[in-house]
Amino acid sequence: MTDTDSPDDAETDQSFADRLRSQVRENRTGMVGDLVFAIIWVTFASLLYDFAFPTAPRWVLYMFMLAGIPAYFGFFISVEMAKQSR
Repeated sequence: MTDTDSPDDAETDQSFADRLRSQVRENRTGMVGDLVFAIIWVTFASLLYDFAFPTAPRWVLYMFMLAGIPAYFGFFISVEMAKQSR
C-alpha cells in the first residue's frame, strides 16, 4: 500500500460516527434529494408493474428498477443544466 492510499492523520483520530456525521452534514441536501428520488422511482415502478402490467413476468419489474439508474442521472444532470442556464 502506498502513502497516497492511506487516510490523513486527522481522519484516523475521528470515530466512525464522527466521520458519518460530518459526511451527512456536508451533503445533507444531496442525500435527501437522492432518497426522495429513490422512493418516488421505486413507488412508480412498483405501481406500474402491479397495475399497468399485472400479467408481466417478474423480470419486467427488475427492468423498471434498473431503468431508474439512467433516469436518476438524466434527471439530476438536467437540473444542473437548468441551474447553470439561469
